[in-house]
Amino acid sequence: MKANQSSLFLHPYMLLFISILSVSVSSIMIKFSDTPTSVAGMYRLYISVIIMLPFVSWKTVRSINMSKRDWCAVMVAGLFLGLHFLCWMESLVFTSVASSMVILSLQPVFVMIGSFFMFGEKAGSLTVFCLAAAVVGSFIIAWGDIGVSKEALIGDGLSLLGTILVSAYLLTGQKVSRKIDANLYSVIVFFIGGSVMLVYSLLNNITLFEYEASDWTYFLLLAIIPTIFGQYLFNVLLKTLGATTISVGIIGEPVLAIILAYLFLGETISIFQFVGGLIVLLGMCLYFRLRSAHVSRNVQL
Repeated sequence: MKANQSSLFLHPYMLLFISILSVSVSSIMIKFSDTPTSVAGMYRLYISVIIMLPFVSWKTVRSINMSKRDWCAVMVAGLFLGLHFLCWMESLVFTSVASSMVILSLQPVFVMIGSFFMFGEKAGSLTVFCLAAAVVGSFIIAWGDIGVSKEALIGDGLSLLGTILVSAYLLTGQKVSRKIDANLYSVIVFFIGGSVMLVYSLLNNITLFEYEASDWTYFLLLAIIPTIFGQYLFNVLLKTLGATTISVGIIGEPVLAIILAYLFLGETISIFQFVGGLIVLLGMCLYFRLRSAHVSRNVQL
């Protein structure tokens, strides 16, 4: 995959690290707040749209040449994003950060399978080994944290559904990433995703406005940190790195989230989490080492 010289202001892997670090913060922020997850997710995306909209030029909108099928793909991507946030953010109500996040590590598996059927991308045996090592490390992380209660099972189920949905979101985004500007694409899918959670909140009679100033600050921070510096950068990188590489990078999110949960929520780090985290990072480093030469040849900075 190639990108123009002006398309990126930093090396794509540096941007990927920034985006992963940013989305890792979201689980900590969600745990800190008692606001309904659908409302928090709705304002998270709507505020992001308001912030980003001035950076979408009318010239960019007029220059787009996409078919009805492409526009349908964008709409479906927004639907997937909204449902992902709804499921994943709600999973944190029922289970721990570590348990929910580790299920997210299955995302590269779903994306790799989807990439094969949608784009004909075939992964080499060494790539599969690196991915398998990272996934195994993620399961080791969760070994001592897997709950057997009804609530834990609900949370894990929601997290798994959210992982499937975000995988579909990334694959759909990659499909249209060369035909639409990342800013405009993000504004559209964020707006649709927010609307999904608005409908959910209305159907469940969840109040939309009666919140304290600290809650509105929380909504704003969710929009800026994990959404704009996280999800938006993922959309930018789809054209350059592709959905599979981005999803492999996201495997590192549980490791960062566990560290942040230890620092800010007082959650302990077990020996399983420590050893598993090392294996995750090893698998990721091997994967990115394989990919780095390819990116360096095809991306001019």
